[in-house]
Formats: sequence, C-alpha cells, structure tokens
Amino acid sequence: MKALVALILLVQLPIHKAVPAAPPAPLGCDDPESEAAAEFSVNYINGHSHHGYKFALNRIEDIRVVPQGPNNDIIFLELDLLETTCPILSPTPLENCTVRSFAEHAVEGDCDVKLQKVDGILSVLASKCHSHADSGEDIRKVCPDCPLLARMNDTEVLETVSAALNDYNSKTTDSYLRLLEIGRAKIQYHPGHVVVTEFAVGATNCSAQEAKANVGACQLLPEDQSNFGFCTAVMVKAPSPDLQVDCQLYGHQVPAPDIPLLSWPGVTYAHPGQDTSAGLAPSAVGVTNHNLGLFHNNPVASESSSSEILRSMLSAKSVAKRAVAEAAQHDKVPRPVGFVPPPPPCPGRIRYFDI
Repeated sequence: MKALVALILLVQLPIHKAVPAAPPAPLGCDDPESEAAAEFSVNYINGHSHHGYKFALNRIEDIRVVPQGPNNDIIFLELDLLETTCPILSPTPLENCTVRSFAEHAVEGDCDVKLQKVDGILSVLASKCHSHADSGEDIRKVCPDCPLLARMNDTEVLETVSAALNDYNSKTTDSYLRLLEIGRAKIQYHPGHVVVTEFAVGATNCSAQEAKANVGACQLLPEDQSNFGFCTAVMVKAPSPDLQVDCQLYGHQVPAPDIPLLSWPGVTYAHPGQDTSAGLAPSAVGVTNHNLGLFHNNPVASESSSSEILRSMLSAKSVAKRAVAEAAQHDKVPRPVGFVPPPPPCPGRIRYFDI
C-alpha cells in the first residue's frame, strides 16, 4: 500500500524538461572574432595569389556562422579588399604596405571565403575572388587631371618597359634581369607626355656582360637560388625626352611549405620548347590590372565544393534580407525621444574608402 501511494505521488510531481540553451548571438562584421577570421582570410588570399599586388582588407560585407558541433563552426565571409603598392613578390609584411589612394586609380577586390574553425583553429575550405579597377568617370570627378590605368599591352607601355630593362641591364654589373610581368601602367599627355610603368623581374644565370654575347641562353635562376624583384620606370617623351629606372631585388626567399616556388606570383619556370621571353601573364594581356582571380577548393574538406560555397552565400544573403525587412518593421514601433538605434551588425566599417 505504501508503495502504491509513493508511486501516485511520484506521478503527480511536475515534470521538468531540459530547456535548450539559447543560440549564441550572431556575429557582427566588426566583432573581434569576425576581424580575426577576415585577417586570416586576407593573408591566405595574398599567399596564394600569383600576380599583381597584395590586397588589404577594406570592409567585411557579411559573415555567417553555421555550427557543426562542439567547438566546430563553418564561417562564410564576404570581403571587400583594396590593392596596395606592395607587389605580390615583395617580402614586405602586409601591415607595412600602403593602400593605393583613390586618385591613383584604385583597384578593388571582392572575395567570398569559406572557413572552418575547430577548437579555435581556422582553416580555409574554399575561396573565390575577382578584382576590378575603379571607373575612369569616378576618378575624373575627384581628379580631372590624374592619368588613368593604361592597358598592359599598349605599345607605349611595352616600349617603356623594354627601354627601362635595357637601360638597367646595360649599366648593372650584377645578374641580367628578365621581365616576369607588367604590374601597372599609366600614360599622361598633359602638360607633358609621360609613361609610367611598374613591372616584376627575375635574376638570370647570366651576368649583364655575358648576356650581351648570347641573351637567349640566359634563364631564370633555379628555384633554390631564385631572386625576384620589382622595377618602376618613368619615360618622358615630351617636351624633353628622359628615362628614369629604379629596380629592387628582394633576394632569395623560401616559400611557405604549401606554396611551391613553381607557382609563386608572376613566376613560371619554362618547360622545354616553351617561350617565356614576353613574361606577361596571358590573363593580363590587354587589361589594365591583374585580376585577383583566385579560386581555391580544398579537395580533402567535406564541406568545400564550389557549388556549396555559392549556395551558402546566396542563403546567407536571403537571411540578411529578411533580417533587414524585420528590422524595418520593428523600427515602426514608437520610440522614446532621443532613442538612437544600434548600428546594423553588417556590413562593417570602411577602413580606407568606398569605391
């Protein structure tokens, strides 16, 4: 009988269900964790880019975190980048590189990056980037007399690069330099006719003196001795012809373990019968800037298909649009006088300028 009474009382006790933990608040684009993921992504992008210049973070456009389990998250980022003055071959750390000003005809990069964070450790699963120069119309509004980017295969550009390399090689007592790729070029017509070029170079196995006898035999130094550099040249064509050349070699650099020298920026080691004398990357012929055309897909990651990153980005954008609509509806609620609504979590702050 006592057992029956105890059972009845037990059944009548209130049942307490476990309350699920509240999901973490969504990350804002300017949160420290978001900025850390963006910085990691930018370093990865620069480390795997093969042409042109290093890019710096200008703005985090969007971030979305998808929990996969304890201490395991998938992170989707949309980033706006800006071109710096540091060639991709330069050993200068990104934090010491200067972002090109708007009037210098800035180049913007747009990147979608998918990362995984496990136990606090970030890794890139997939990334997709492209870049474009700002429109000439926008530059003219700010600086009517500023020269715009010229096409890299413009006759005057090629003439200036060739004359500059010949001038440098005729005066140096060191290794003969070969052109790797043209980075940027501008042509000014008023008040004087001036061509300004920037281009990457590589040291060869010939001295400048030896090259005079047989320049065709001069090849880039082997990978374990490579020495790359960068040159700027200014050719004044009128009113008084002049040529100024400045070249800096960086010395031999040891690439990161996951980036073989064979795929280093602007560097292609020739196969037998392959002509690399022009040095200009095929993707750059006829264009004004090297496209940050980076596409990376980690073959060993289970979440890294290219279609998945695009589907996830589209899903994230639709969620963001719904959030904006909900916020707009919420703003119709009467607020006390002096109420200042909090800033939206994304997009984040602009670090340099908007183009």
